[in-house]
Amino acid sequence: MTTLLLAILIGVCAGMLSGLVGVGGGILMVPMFAYFLGLTHHNAQGMSLAVMLPPVTILAVMNYHKSEPIDWKIAAVVAAFFIIGGFFGSKIALVINQAMLKKIFGVIMIIVALKLIFSK
Repeated sequence: MTTLLLAILIGVCAGMLSGLVGVGGGILMVPMFAYFLGLTHHNAQGMSLAVMLPPVTILAVMNYHKSEPIDWKIAAVVAAFFIIGGFFGSKIALVINQAMLKKIFGVIMIIVALKLIFSK
């Protein structure tokens, strides 16, 4: 039962963050899966990707599209190459040891955070 409640909490938090600022998948779910559910980093990354398989953001996308139309052609191109990048990225991630993968993930999060904090 605790795992189910944690899964619900992770889903709500990631969904809220995704709808609010356009992120939430890996940035929030991967650490929460590892910390709260005890998953390995590899498993947490896989779980985060599994969550995003269905169209989980369709309602948020509809809200944004109503406010300012989305360029669906560009979105389709990015989505197609996102699939390709995801395939190769997962192949690379699976051969990197878990400790190094955590460090890479953390450094990327720090760089993005600093960029957001210090840019105008």
